[in-house]
Amino acid sequence: MDHSAAIMEDAGKRVDDAATDAVQERSSTSRSTTSARDGRSNNFNQRKRKGDFQNAGRNQGSRKGRGGGAHDDTRHKRGDMGRGDASNPDKRQRTDASRVKREEGDGPKYGTAFSKEEIDAEERRPKRKVAVLIGYSGTGYKGMQISAQEKTIEGDLFKAFIEAGAISKANADDPKKASLVRCARTDKNVHAAGNMISLKLIVEDDDIVEKINAALSPQIRVWGIERTIGSFSCYQACDSRWYEYLIPSYAFLPPHPSSWLAKKLEELADEAGDREGYDTRQEEVRAFWATVEEAAIKPILDSIDDDIRYDVIKALQGKDEALSKGGKVDADMDQTVKVGTAADADAGAMEVKEEKTEEAAVIINDPAANADSKATEEAGKSLEAAAPPTTAEPGAVPPSTDEAAPTGTDSTPAITTSTKPQLTPEEYDRQTRLRAATKRLRAAYNTAKRQYRIPAQRINRIQDALTRFVGTSNFHNYTIQKTFRDPSAKRHIKSFVINPQPILIGDGPDEDKTEWLSLKVHGQSFMMHQIRKMVGMVTLLVRSGADLATLSKSMTEARYSIPKVPGLGLLLERPVFDSYNNIQAPKHGRDKLDFGKFDKELEAFKQREIYQRIFREEEEKNEFVKFFNHVDNFKEPFFLYVSSMGHAATGVVKDEAELVKSESESEDERAGVEDN
Repeated sequence: MDHSAAIMEDAGKRVDDAATDAVQERSSTSRSTTSARDGRSNNFNQRKRKGDFQNAGRNQGSRKGRGGGAHDDTRHKRGDMGRGDASNPDKRQRTDASRVKREEGDGPKYGTAFSKEEIDAEERRPKRKVAVLIGYSGTGYKGMQISAQEKTIEGDLFKAFIEAGAISKANADDPKKASLVRCARTDKNVHAAGNMISLKLIVEDDDIVEKINAALSPQIRVWGIERTIGSFSCYQACDSRWYEYLIPSYAFLPPHPSSWLAKKLEELADEAGDREGYDTRQEEVRAFWATVEEAAIKPILDSIDDDIRYDVIKALQGKDEALSKGGKVDADMDQTVKVGTAADADAGAMEVKEEKTEEAAVIINDPAANADSKATEEAGKSLEAAAPPTTAEPGAVPPSTDEAAPTGTDSTPAITTSTKPQLTPEEYDRQTRLRAATKRLRAAYNTAKRQYRIPAQRINRIQDALTRFVGTSNFHNYTIQKTFRDPSAKRHIKSFVINPQPILIGDGPDEDKTEWLSLKVHGQSFMMHQIRKMVGMVTLLVRSGADLATLSKSMTEARYSIPKVPGLGLLLERPVFDSYNNIQAPKHGRDKLDFGKFDKELEAFKQREIYQRIFREEEEKNEFVKFFNHVDNFKEPFFLYVSSMGHAATGVVKDEAELVKSESESEDERAGVEDN
């Protein structure tokens, strides 16, 4: 028994030892596998990303000198955003979380949700990565990018894809499932003759483009759909972009002689001894306003009753012009003009000065990312010459007018509504005649501008100015919140040209149509407001008879206040994909992404849906008229760099040391904000 027990005990120990060895062997194997996998992962990470990532102090310490490298804080700054944070979910987790929210009814609804039965009943078809070439008129849309709350271009496109069967019902509730990417995001009411989105679509049907267009409004067109490589992203593959800016040719007329800017230009030309040069630069348009005044305005003024002539001219052109053309009114004449004390006048002057400072900020720098012509419209309203209102019947409250003054030479209305609750028959009659006379004069000025045809000499001067932008320059004055030392302020312009053949837009015979100019700029990328400010600078220099060397100086360290022209005339012409077309497309047997194949359709669409809309909006809102009225009568020196005295006339010249110190302090403040 003792011997048998000993044998059984030894056998049990051997079994236990064997089991322990097996467990250890499996553990060792697992550690080896994990080590090998980690090694491969580390090797992959080292191959995938450059730089010394083994330094344990890389993600510690101050913003500058992080990781010990001289430029380590900027080299991978964008690529490292959000990495190294264990609480930051990866893309798949975010997508799953978004899907769960939508299913629970908490998330935003971007597409169309179908029932499970409808999804199961649908035939499954393969989807392919494609580039969709599109064009649209942005009027009435809240921009390009899809939104759950607003009407957008992508929102209508996505619905059309679903209706045409290009997106399955299973993927109809979320554009992310189709990998939707836009090439260029346009803002509210901005147009695009050519833009692109890339995504996965079902494109087996030969007539898929026709089906999609049938589901869209005439404001949005799909030009074509091209198969691409699987990794294609139209945003990343875009090399450069063409933009077009439409502007009426009368924008290049000199300021009206009665305006504040016109008087300052002549005064400073005399002071600088440059009057002959100034007159030479304005030679081809020097006689325009004199001819209009003699042929169109004087007959109307002669027909206006003596008792209202002074007030009509003052409302349109200011007090000085009213005194010279209309005569001084008698002090005791019974007027419906609001009269105040000297103290009231002083307070009003202070208020106007404060408002002008705010208005300057509006037309120079609008901090809103979605800035458009609305800001200019609101700014222009305060400087728009107002006519006296009329009433439907004696005693009623007179309605206000929303028409812009044609010359824009005086921002202060000559006449205000009487504070009396009742108007006498005499007052009512006088206001009625004032309103009618003012409207006649405005119509005469507007007709003269529409009939203006820009001479070739003026077009050549515009082209000379545009050419000065070509190349790599510092555009810190052509955007907001950037200093001269900010590297991102440097941009490359490939070309900037004006079409020598103007466009006539409008109804009726050619002489009744408005002449518009097409300016096209081709660049790698553009900053906020950059194109509108470039056009604004060229327009101010040409219409003011300035030395075009001022434009080149604006890309130096000196500060220039450059107004941005209305967003009404801006449209995206087309993106360019030269690198993809020359390398990836032929390598993988794909067609080139070329909008040139649709030039005929694009031009017809621009004429019908874009140009006509721009013209109608200008006719209704007078965006350009208000803008230049504002600039011409802004009684501050911000824009006087267009004079013969140059930048010195603005009174904001800083020496280089002060400028560098100011920019350095701004950069330090911005860095502190980023660190916090």
